Amino acid sequence: MNIIILGAGKVGEAIAKDLSEEDHDITLIEQDEKRFESMMNQYDIKGIVGNGGSYEILKEAEIDQADVFLAVTENDELNMIASVLAKKMGAKETVARVRNPEYANLSGLMSSSLGITNIINPELQAAQSCMQLIEFPMADSFESFSNDKAAIVEMDVSKDFPILNKNLIEFRQRYNNIIVCFTQQNGEYFIPKGDHIIRETDELFVTGPFSELIRLYKDNGQSNDKIKSILIIGGGLVAEYVIKLFKHSNVKIKLIEVDEKRAQQLSVEYPHVEVINEDGTSITVLEEQGARHYDALLALTGIDEENIIVSMVAEKLGIKKRLTKINRTELLKIVNTVGLQSIITPKRITADHIVQYVRALGNSQGSNVEALYKIADDKIEALQFVVKEGSKACQKTLKDTQFIDNVLIAYIYRNGEVLFPAGSDKMMPNDRVIVIATGQMHLKDLDEIII
Repeated sequence: MNIIILGAGKVGEAIAKDLSEEDHDITLIEQDEKRFESMMNQYDIKGIVGNGGSYEILKEAEIDQADVFLAVTENDELNMIASVLAKKMGAKETVARVRNPEYANLSGLMSSSLGITNIINPELQAAQSCMQLIEFPMADSFESFSNDKAAIVEMDVSKDFPILNKNLIEFRQRYNNIIVCFTQQNGEYFIPKGDHIIRETDELFVTGPFSELIRLYKDNGQSNDKIKSILIIGGGLVAEYVIKLFKHSNVKIKLIEVDEKRAQQLSVEYPHVEVINEDGTSITVLEEQGARHYDALLALTGIDEENIIVSMVAEKLGIKKRLTKINRTELLKIVNTVGLQSIITPKRITADHIVQYVRALGNSQGSNVEALYKIADDKIEALQFVVKEGSKACQKTLKDTQFIDNVLIAYIYRNGEVLFPAGSDKMMPNDRVIVIATGQMHLKDLDEIII
C-alpha cells in the first residue's frame, strides 16, 4: 500500500517502524530536519521536509496516489486540516490524531462533514486502558476483545499457586475454560505446549470467562477487592480522560498537579475531584496526602522517570494497584527489572491501532484483521480476525487442522457468545477469532496460519 505519514514524533516513528517492515511504500512528511534525517537513517522509507498542511508539499508527496494518509503530529488542528486537504486531493483514507478533549465528541462530524476516515486519540485510549486495569485490578495487563466480552490478562505465578510445578494439561483439567495463550519464563516469551511445567515467577497470559479468571487469581493468592479510591499524579490529558470515564462511578479520586494554573482549571471543571496543587513526585507530599490509604495510584506525569519513581514509592507504601505511564518505549527494557506493575504506553496503543487499521484495509481475502495488539514488548501479537465464507480455517475441527508453529487460537466469538475452544470445536463463517502469534509474523489473513 502507498502510505503517507505526517509527523515524525513518537507516534509517527512507531507507525513508520511497524509499517516499514510490512512491504508498504511509505513517505514521511516532517518539518524538523534533524528528526527527519534520523527517521531516514533508521527506516526504509522516503520523505519530504516541509509543512504537511501545505498544498504544494502534499502534491509533491503524490497525495493523489495515497491509499492511506496518517496525520499524527502533536498539533490537532494541523492534523485535521492536512487530513481534509489530503482527502480533497485524492487520498483514499485519512486518519487524524486528535487529542484535545474539546474535539472528543466530534469524530462523527469530522467523518461525515470533513471526510476524515478515522480519528485517533492516544490519551483517551490510554485512559480506557487505565479504566480496564482498575475495573479488573488483579491483572498486571489487560487486552480486551469483542467489545470487552473477552480479554487476555497477565498473572505472575506465586509460590502458593496450586498448579505450581505441574504441566498445562493438569492446569486445563483444573481450569476447564481457561487457555494459557503464552507465557514468559526466564525472560523468554513463547506459546507453551501441554507438557510445559509452570514455575514460580512465571508470567502467564491467559484468557477465559471472567468468573473463572477471578477464581484463578484467587487461587494465586490475589484479592478481588474492587478499587474504591484512586490517587492520580499529574493532571495531563490522560488524567483528564480518566476523570471523565469515572465521572458516574462511586470511585473517589484525588489528583495532585504541580502546575497551579492547570490544577485550578481541573478543580473548576471537575468539582467532584479533589485537586491538590503540589509536586506529586515528592515523597513528603505523597505521605502528607495519605497516599498509602488509596487503593490505586496512577503515575501520569509527562516525565517517564518521575512516573517510574512515583510507582516504586507507591509499592513501598503498600498501594495494591499501580499504573505507570511511559512514553519512551526504549525504557521498557529497563523498567521490567524494577518491579513496576501495569505500564501504559499511549504511543504504542495508538501505533497498534493504526497498524491494525492499515492491515485491515490492505487485506481483501479470507479474513480481515479487526484488531491488533502487541504484547510483551512487541514479542507477541494478538490478532482478531473475522472468518469469511470459503476460508480453509472453517473446514475442519481444531484438532484435525494443521497449524503453523508458534500460533494459537485463544477464543471464538459466535452469535454474541465467547467460546474458549477445545480440539473438537470448529471455526465457522462469520465467527471472530483471536490468534496469538509469536515473533514478527505480520499476519494479514487467517488462512496464513493453516498449513
